[in-house]
Amino acid sequence: MFLAIETATEFASVAAGSPDGAIAERSMPGARRQAAELLPAIDEVLREVGGSLDGLEGVVVGDGPGSFTGLRVGASVAKALAHTRGLPLWTAPSLMVMAAGSGEAPGELVWAITDALRGEVYVGGFRVARTRLETVVPPRVLPVQDLERLDPRPGRVVTLVTGSLLERLPRWPGVIRQEGREAAPRAGALLRLVGREGGVRRVADPGLWEPEYGRPAEAQARWEAAHGRKLPDPARAPR
Repeated sequence: MFLAIETATEFASVAAGSPDGAIAERSMPGARRQAAELLPAIDEVLREVGGSLDGLEGVVVGDGPGSFTGLRVGASVAKALAHTRGLPLWTAPSLMVMAAGSGEAPGELVWAITDALRGEVYVGGFRVARTRLETVVPPRVLPVQDLERLDPRPGRVVTLVTGSLLERLPRWPGVIRQEGREAAPRAGALLRLVGREGGVRRVADPGLWEPEYGRPAEAQARWEAAHGRKLPDPARAPR
């Protein structure tokens, strides 16, 4: 049995179960609630599948890019479990989890897009099949206008972008769009990536691992602008 934790967006979730069997999942909407609700949610999903922390084979966590605070919360719990219980830790990009959760259409290229703030987006492109997942466009941060020049173009777009930024996303004829909460990366989809070729990767040293924040936190960016110098970038922490 595996435990999955996905906290890269405001639609956080946890799941427990088997990648090819029954999975129990709980959502924790609202970024400010994640720290308080994560551990109780883990207890709930473990009870639902008749398991416990003692019976876990491993922990898998979505490693961003995304919310700095959310990723820190999820990473801290995942690393603590890996350390205290001697469990292996696996990770997968949260954009990959979005694409995998959007459904299987072999051969179709799925772009997953989230808001990186300041007029930029996080984007990754993936081909999803039952037994494997191919990364075609590795996750990156781009100005939204640069999406028009990114190749290859998608057959489907899943996005959490909202408001005026959503209106600036390219709209290509025939491209399917999935928007809003249903497009969020889900812990159940993350758990099902365990054992799938091209899916999760094992962390060699959980003690040194940090999520892929994608960019420094907003508070850090404001401090750097006010003081005219750079602080260490957590997105470049040792892997």
